[in-house]
Amino acid sequence: MLRVLTLSTLFPDATRPNFGVFVERQTRALAARPGVEVTVVAPRGVPPGGGLLPRYRPLAALSARGRWEGLDVHRPRFAAWPLTGGRFHVGALVRAVTPVLETMRGTIDVIDASFFFPDGPAAVELGRRLGVPVSIKARGADIHHWGRAPATAGQVRAAGLAADGLLAVSAAMRGDMIALGLPAGRIAVHRTGIDRDRFRPGIAPRARGRVVSVGALIPRKGHDVVIEAVARLHGVRLTVAGEGPERGRLAALIERLGVGDRVVLAGAVPHADLPALVAGAEVMALASSSEGLANAWVEALACGTPIVVTDAGGAREVVTGPAAGRVVDRTPEAFAAAIGALLADPPAVEAVAAHADPFSWEANAAQLHAHLAALVAQHRAKA
Repeated sequence: MLRVLTLSTLFPDATRPNFGVFVERQTRALAARPGVEVTVVAPRGVPPGGGLLPRYRPLAALSARGRWEGLDVHRPRFAAWPLTGGRFHVGALVRAVTPVLETMRGTIDVIDASFFFPDGPAAVELGRRLGVPVSIKARGADIHHWGRAPATAGQVRAAGLAADGLLAVSAAMRGDMIALGLPAGRIAVHRTGIDRDRFRPGIAPRARGRVVSVGALIPRKGHDVVIEAVARLHGVRLTVAGEGPERGRLAALIERLGVGDRVVLAGAVPHADLPALVAGAEVMALASSSEGLANAWVEALACGTPIVVTDAGGAREVVTGPAAGRVVDRTPEAFAAAIGALLADPPAVEAVAAHADPFSWEANAAQLHAHLAALVAQHRAKA
């Protein structure tokens, strides 16, 4: 029996059902494997006094333990001090999680940190206290932002050097980790998975001239670039699925461009509704400034919907042929040209979907199982 503790601040809950769904799905797939027992610790970061603020009140009120999609989930609350650049997140996280883990002493074989910051440095400290090996996975902003921010870069690098094993969501991400000084020999590429029963061609009628963009409304996702691109394409309609602090600015941009009849900010779309939304579009476009390997890219391809994306992270590991779509510059002009070309001459749906064949949760879980089991074996051999 392999007893895994999954530590992740990126995990869905009743107040944020779409938050970190890919971590939840990976954890569920791992837990479904024979001989694996998984417990989840998903800490909640809430500013001091945040329970009194409308924005944080639902998160602060969550139960400290419960079930989520068949998983046993502990949700300790830690103080996420604002205006500190994350400098104190790790210490606060360790203090919040320690009482929970003390009750599990002797029942955990390995800690699987599913996000690099603050999860990774906290996992290293907790693993040291419990005497178990630690794996940390890098997904995107956890390296590109926290790994370079002055207040946290040292913590990220120290955790990467101390961890027993490291995972990267793409080969490009692995290269970024090596560039930070992390040990290449300990970094394995561990790509995401998708549910091919849900994300598949033909589950919704395809609307002519429909483009979709999926991602949080934050500057890094570049929704403004896609909106400006669609504004240049007569008759093309865009649905932006996501929520975030950029909503007001994007709504103002839509009004200024006069495309309110063609561009819709759909808000946070439940993950269960995404397959039909994506399969019903002719193109999925996402102008990210940085990524690891976005699930939205692969989910679109699995639905037979080609993608237009920037040369960010593992984009060229996904767009490996013309049927998959285009990798372009992060400008409205480049996106408009690529979207227009795909709409004028759409690739065969089957050819698009074939590009998602290497991605499955079964393969993802099998590799993760083998990785964690090897760390445990190495740790025991050393002991």
